[in-house]
Amino acid sequence: MPSPKIILFSQVLQLVDRVSFQKIVNKYQSDKHSKGINSWTHLVAMLFMQMSDCHSLRDISMGLRSATGNLQHMGVGKAPSKSSISYINKSRRYEVFRDLYFALLEKYEPSLQRRRNYARRLKRKLFVMDSSVIPLYLSLFDWAKYRTKKGAIKLYAVMDYDTGLPCYASLSDGKSTI
Repeated sequence: MPSPKIILFSQVLQLVDRVSFQKIVNKYQSDKHSKGINSWTHLVAMLFMQMSDCHSLRDISMGLRSATGNLQHMGVGKAPSKSSISYINKSRRYEVFRDLYFALLEKYEPSLQRRRNYARRLKRKLFVMDSSVIPLYLSLFDWAKYRTKKGAIKLYAVMDYDTGLPCYASLSDGKSTI
């Protein structure tokens, strides 16, 4: 019986429309010189790395190998080796995964289209700036003095209104102002 983590991982992969992904791969000809590891296997390996908190190529390779029976259900023929993962990370274009991200974002975040339409009517790029105080324990972070018995740092972030992604972030002590 597969572990609950493998089931969750499989469910996350089911959210990715394989036909749309293949169209993006074909657009960039990402699998043209793939050396046996296609873009889907690369995506599965990178998602596995994120979801299982892998810290090295060996962790990714061995983790995928341990799920051999389940890999077939995820559309992966065999687990890639460390050197293959290294090679594809170095040589494959990032645009495939960027376009997949934005396709998934449009599909699963319906308010994004409204924001994009609003931003297009303004005919300029919009950015949103915010600052937040992040409380810290003064006993653990003695350098982060905020008040007599409290510690904190301040996070300044600039986000692209169109995509909802951060463009810039800066940390400072909790007392500072812009």
